[in-house]
Parts: sequence; C-alpha cells; structure tokens
Amino acid sequence: MDGVSDDEARSILTSVSTIAVIGASPNPARPSNDILGFLIAKGFETYPVNPGHAGGLIRGRPAFARLADVPARIDMVDVFRRSSAAGGVVDEALRLDPLPRVIWMQLGVVDEEAAMRGRAKGVTVVMDRCPRIEFRRLFSGPQVMAR
Repeated sequence: MDGVSDDEARSILTSVSTIAVIGASPNPARPSNDILGFLIAKGFETYPVNPGHAGGLIRGRPAFARLADVPARIDMVDVFRRSSAAGGVVDEALRLDPLPRVIWMQLGVVDEEAAMRGRAKGVTVVMDRCPRIEFRRLFSGPQVMAR
C-alpha cells in the first residue's frame, strides 16, 4: 500500500472539503462517475476535470479542462488516470497556488516518483486506494460520518 495509516486516511476524509476528480467521466458505467456521485452524496464540493468534457456537466457539476481552471481552492486531487499519466497530474497539481493538501491516486494508480515530488512539497500523497472504499471501511457502523 501507500504508507498512509488509517488515522491519516480518516483525517483526510474528515478534513477536506473541495475535491477535484481528474478523469471524471459523464458515463455512469465508469468508476470515476460513480465515485464522483459518492463524493457529492457525502457533501464534498466536487469539481470534475476532464478536457474532453470541459464546459459540460458531469453529475450536475461543471467540468473543467484542467486543475488551474477550477474556480476554488482544491483541498484534494483525486486521480482517475493511468499510472503512466499520474506524474503529469501531480505536476499540474503542484503548480497550483495554494497547493492542494492531498493528492489521492485511485486503485491501481501508482507513481512513486510523482509521489516523492508531491511529498517534497508538503503534500500528502495516497496511492492505490479508493476514497469510497476507505470511507466505508473507516466510518462503518454507528459512528458513520455525516458530512
């Protein structure tokens, strides 16, 4: 895994407010669409980022071509791209001012060099994990978090 403890993952999921979902798809059969819907349902302010759908709506949210186009401070960047493209996404996120607090790479997405670049700038990097799976695992039972 990525070395982020359960306490750190719990802290991330309870402290971030705005999440940019990189690679968000308007296709309801795609995992990125499903996770975007989950994050919206949990009360996160979400921003789909997908240059092929910029200007349109994904899950009722305006889609943007790139992170720099998002009109809000981004707390977390959720990466739905192949591992080979993750480094470029991380570099784009590291050009934001202010920096995001978290870069979260989805299941199967790992780029150790990109993670090192993010961590060197003080950004928490999570790899090969899904926020929905972690949310359900960490907040199951009577203490389920309502955002």
